[in-house]
Amino acid sequence: MGNLTSAPRACTDRELWSQPTVYRADLFNGCNVLVSGGGTGIGRAIALLLARLGAQVIVCGRTFEKLERVAAFARDHGARVVPMVANVREPEQVEALFARVAADCGTLTAVINNAGGQFAQPAIDYAVKGWKAVVDTNLNGTWYMMQAAARHWRDASAPGSIVNVVAVVDRGIPGIAHSIAARAGVIGASRTVAVEWAPLGVRVNCIAPGLTASEGLEVYPEQARSEFHRANPLRRPGTLREIAESAIFLASPAASFMTGEVMTVDGGGRLWGELWTAGRPDYFRDAAPVAGACDA
Repeated sequence: MGNLTSAPRACTDRELWSQPTVYRADLFNGCNVLVSGGGTGIGRAIALLLARLGAQVIVCGRTFEKLERVAAFARDHGARVVPMVANVREPEQVEALFARVAADCGTLTAVINNAGGQFAQPAIDYAVKGWKAVVDTNLNGTWYMMQAAARHWRDASAPGSIVNVVAVVDRGIPGIAHSIAARAGVIGASRTVAVEWAPLGVRVNCIAPGLTASEGLEVYPEQARSEFHRANPLRRPGTLREIAESAIFLASPAASFMTGEVMTVDGGGRLWGELWTAGRPDYFRDAAPVAGACDA
């Protein structure tokens, strides 16, 4: 793959709907699944695949128009996606969301926490407001959804599965330290409550996608995008289908003996690769070695 001077193109709804899947068509028949951030990107791909597999999918997010577009496409193809507006950063809105889901749709089978986001910037330049906004969405918002889901299943005396979409935190990702801090917090919380909530029959797992061809890549500067092919040894971004199929595995009965785990889907990026989301500093470009302490 050559240099990616523009963001890799995300799949359209029609492409996502027609791509092959390893799952049988009725795998989620009779199931209700809630997907946060389901109007765009990875959340959209997960929601559409779940709908193809027979689930009634509730998509939530802050913008009704994005959610309704996904729902309308599903309706046109004989599936059901229900849009519900909610900001996961607001615990009162999360509580109201779960109350509405229970009243209108019934008991959930799974909750996939995909809502999140970040901006690329050298960490030394973060404003307090920017740091708080990213941590509030990615960590606190995910936690509010996790806790509400566990209470939903406790009160219904039903089992459930939580899948948190995080990031590959093993080596950090320069440019998005705020997001990595928040995602690492989600992973830590998930591993902890996977034990606490096991008596409730609630499984909690995470999926950590690497660089993925979605609308989200458009926020990164051109200098960063030009090096995205160096993010992993496969030298390409993951596709929305690849991430969606992996996330759905964790929510499905096939993963019934998995809890507290992090599934990494990054083309080997945590083993080899460079991902400079705000652009590579000159210090790290190929050049003469920096003098050691004894040579100074």
